[in-house]
Amino acid sequence: MSDNTAAATAPAESPLRTLIVGAQMLFVAFGSLVLVPLLTGLDPNVALFTAGLGTLVFHAVTRNSVPVFLASSFAFIAPIQGSVASFGISATLGGLLAAGLVYVLISQVVRLKGTVWLHYLLPPVVVGPVIMVIGLALAPVAVDMATGGTSDAIGYGRAMVLSMASLLVTLVLAVFGRGLIRLIPILGGIATGYALAALMGVVDYSPVREAAWLALPEFVTPSFHWAAVLFMIPVAIAPAVEHIGDMIAIGSVTRRNYLEKPGLHRTLLGDGLATSVAALFGGPPNTTYSEVTGAVTLTRAFNPRIMVVTAVIAVLLSFLGKLGAVLQTIPGPVMGGIMTLLFGSIAVVGMNTLVRAGKPLTAPRNLVVVSLILVFGIGGMQLGGGQFTLQGVGLAALVGILLNAILPRADED
Repeated sequence: MSDNTAAATAPAESPLRTLIVGAQMLFVAFGSLVLVPLLTGLDPNVALFTAGLGTLVFHAVTRNSVPVFLASSFAFIAPIQGSVASFGISATLGGLLAAGLVYVLISQVVRLKGTVWLHYLLPPVVVGPVIMVIGLALAPVAVDMATGGTSDAIGYGRAMVLSMASLLVTLVLAVFGRGLIRLIPILGGIATGYALAALMGVVDYSPVREAAWLALPEFVTPSFHWAAVLFMIPVAIAPAVEHIGDMIAIGSVTRRNYLEKPGLHRTLLGDGLATSVAALFGGPPNTTYSEVTGAVTLTRAFNPRIMVVTAVIAVLLSFLGKLGAVLQTIPGPVMGGIMTLLFGSIAVVGMNTLVRAGKPLTAPRNLVVVSLILVFGIGGMQLGGGQFTLQGVGLAALVGILLNAILPRADED
């Protein structure tokens, strides 16, 4: 199907329809967008602001040619939680800014050398287990939240009811939902858990009463700490590789080859700059949202200008102080129930990366690479100390890259 044919199949546009569809796209992305800051201690209003701003940066770089919306990246949840616990929020943001610059660097190498080197440096046997580590490293934290371990005012019994109800609704919507409903399982799960918590009387509404209707988001300035930077930079590798799949996915929907036009180097550059800009203001890293790609498929809203409208709406909503206050009153067990599914699903994405590659995992070379990535990442191995500490996902990714480069390759590779 040609570009013209694809464009012809989209519904006729009007300013009102563009506004409505743009608002709908934000509704689809909203649950996942605010989930990341709520789980990592960042401000959800700042995340709304930086998602909108990051999307505008991406569309400026790609010349408004790809119908995608950028928002909080799930791949960074576990690393951000670990980094905040070790180095604080400001230093973590400095690490995230550096991670965005890794995207920028990769984009320029892709522009000069193509993508063959990227597949050689980061084959599935490295990327797959690194993604699994991202999902599983903090699985105990999800269970602790789900069982009430992080909520002093909510006992085990009530916590389990809230977390399992949120999880059940999320599962049902994800598996049995149809149309747009299937694209908002996280939003549905959080809403159900929150309503149930309100009926139980365990929601503290005082932050909502104290918050102003209109207020500046609580921006945080990044600071630079070598240990935080070294911890976070390798984490950018897996999302950067996944970015290629995202571009192929949206291209298959619109019947256009975005790897050629505007070019993978431009989309990677836009993604990287969006992440760095988000960190400058105190927001989580940005990535292209598969939920929005699904919504584009359903609505056939192929015009990238719709995503610009979505971005502007996100920026405007970020100044509603009471919205952020409401989000911060969501009880821990509700978020914990969602996290149990979320972290597991990220791990499954990594597992699927390995399965689709079709390589024998028991072959000595592959066994060594995958095993050490998993144990170093999930076990919390640490090298160095003080300013120069490597641990967690960052160490696991670096170990995988080095082993892949050093160990002799099998004939089939």
